[in-house]
Amino acid sequence: MPEGRITQSELESYLWGAAVILRGLIDAGDYKGYIFPIVFLKRVSDVWDEEHVTALAAYDDEELADLPENHRFTIPPGCHWEDVRSTATNVGARLRSAMIQIESANPASLEGVFGDAEWTNKDLLPDATLTALVEHFSTRTLSIANLPEDELGNGYEYLIKRFADDSGHTAQEFYTNRTLVHLMAEMLKPQPGESIYDPTCGTGGMLISCAAEVKNRGQEHRALHLYGQERNFTTASIAKMNLFLHGIEDGQIAQDDTLVNPRFLDDAGRLRRFDLVLANPPYSISNWDRVAFTADRFGRNVWGVPPQGRADYAFFQHIACSMDEKTGRAAILFPHGVLFRQEESELRENLVKSGLLEAVIGLGPGLFYNSPMEAVVVVLRSKRPPEQCDSVLFINAVNQVARERAQSFLYPEHRATILGAYEAFKGKPGLAAVATTDDIASNAYSLAIPLYVAAVESPATTRTIESLVSQWRVAAAAADAAVITVLGTFDTERNQ
Repeated sequence: MPEGRITQSELESYLWGAAVILRGLIDAGDYKGYIFPIVFLKRVSDVWDEEHVTALAAYDDEELADLPENHRFTIPPGCHWEDVRSTATNVGARLRSAMIQIESANPASLEGVFGDAEWTNKDLLPDATLTALVEHFSTRTLSIANLPEDELGNGYEYLIKRFADDSGHTAQEFYTNRTLVHLMAEMLKPQPGESIYDPTCGTGGMLISCAAEVKNRGQEHRALHLYGQERNFTTASIAKMNLFLHGIEDGQIAQDDTLVNPRFLDDAGRLRRFDLVLANPPYSISNWDRVAFTADRFGRNVWGVPPQGRADYAFFQHIACSMDEKTGRAAILFPHGVLFRQEESELRENLVKSGLLEAVIGLGPGLFYNSPMEAVVVVLRSKRPPEQCDSVLFINAVNQVARERAQSFLYPEHRATILGAYEAFKGKPGLAAVATTDDIASNAYSLAIPLYVAAVESPATTRTIESLVSQWRVAAAAADAAVITVLGTFDTERNQ
């Protein structure tokens, strides 16, 4: 097999070649459940071999070189990649057996990491296909010398994005636009030694971006404590693999429904609190247990109980309750509706009154993966500077976006503009405004950005579609605020 360093383009071609082998046999949305585990098995085996060679050179003894202390992971007899490769029949059963045994031999680090794909279903994956897949991956050696952790991690991220492209609308469940995630990490400024949590972590991209942000500043990213929870079993296993392939061995990924059964608790059974929380919760889901949340055993309904049709503020409150009371800060990606929907007006009022709300940042269309809708990042902070405690920063960054080949991105200059406005925490015509809580109260606690950041237009652009839409949003937000105010006055008078 070819040896030596693997370039990024070679890696991408190598990884995507596996998807070509599977095309037509399984749905594109299911590629990840098969390709990621087999890549990880190959990586674990090749790194074990690399470690063996190093130990053998040091001890000149095969038995000593095989000792567990010379290896990151234990590979039981018969579970190495070459053992699988030597199998001619029932290849799927051999793969599955090897994966289960490796998980069992490394319970503290690899439990559930290989997922639950149907390896033994020969109607889905006959021996010939699996043999072709194994032989394809056998063409390269995935040692650390050939492929350092960051480079393999980047290739893994490439594959995640390609699967998102192919799987269409389901991508939102496990992939968040990485340029946007990078911005969120920049805003929160993670520091070595801090704890970082994503309650709906998907494939772990937000956690990895925080580690990358610390590393890019020349600080020790391995000192971070990373925690994620993901409801989907396959996606949670991919997140575990993703952390390992990026060189992050002490991250913890739990598989469960965060609203139903949050897995990270303190010794007293209360929600564990973290320095940073980043999240892209599933938006506006209606299939959730509102009744249980009404009497939530973790006390997460501090602002109220969201309507059955939208669980956004359930995740919102879970995040607020998961922030450290002194160092806590959070950046959450939401649809714009959380800023002004009438059925959540009381929740929104209590959010503003909590004093946690630091900034509301409206972004351009298409940053929700494979969706044209506009995104908003809401930033919370437990302890704010005294001069900012009674105010909220609004940023209208709808034009700070680039569109290429049906995908939207934040270029470095876009992130720099948004980050600069966030850090300045002051008004800038057409871009940012600071509103007091009294200002927000006068708008019936609507957080619709056009109520606070006035558009700046020249006479030549006042009739563009974009400007007309912006004007309509301002009018609609003002109308909603007026209706809420009138209804509140009516209710007060009726109760007197």
